[in-house]
Amino acid sequence: MKRIVKLGFAAIAALLLFTQCNKEQPQAQPAQACSEGAKGIKIAFVDIDSLLANYEFSVAMNKEMLRKSENMRLTLIEKERDLQQDFEDFQRKIENNVFATQARAEEEQNRILKKRESYEKLSERLASELAAETQKNNIILHDSIDSFLKEYNATQGYDLIISRVGDNLLYANEALDITNEVIKGLNDRYTEEK
Repeated sequence: MKRIVKLGFAAIAALLLFTQCNKEQPQAQPAQACSEGAKGIKIAFVDIDSLLANYEFSVAMNKEMLRKSENMRLTLIEKERDLQQDFEDFQRKIENNVFATQARAEEEQNRILKKRESYEKLSERLASELAAETQKNNIILHDSIDSFLKEYNATQGYDLIISRVGDNLLYANEALDITNEVIKGLNDRYTEEK
């Protein structure tokens, strides 16, 4: 989902640049006119994969989410094991005619079914909470990067900063890559805020 959103942002930025060039120049020589019109535009790009892997705040958030995900998984495994044990005990009791009455057997079966429903609700609730927290963290991370880029760009004066995600950028002069500067600035700001 994040990759689709990032690719969408990059496509929108490229489309805006292309349409801006086409609006400003006569249609007689579009390729030449666009390149001439784009000469005054200051563009840079940030490699999002590198940024997310090296931005200390992002790394810390990812570790925390991984810890929560593992705890959720362990909780569910424990509950599932307990449920499986109850089911196996019930099957064994049925096979050995341990229950004095049919009503008692049905009562035990209903208890296990309720326990299974409780497990399924817990699983859904935990997954939902984890997804909501992940979404919240993504918004916080995006806001952090966005606010830094606004501050950073106040002194740099870029007209357009594009995100490179994977191989969505067909070609870019490496001199336009400001990833390391942005990572350093983000990490410096994060360290100061700690």
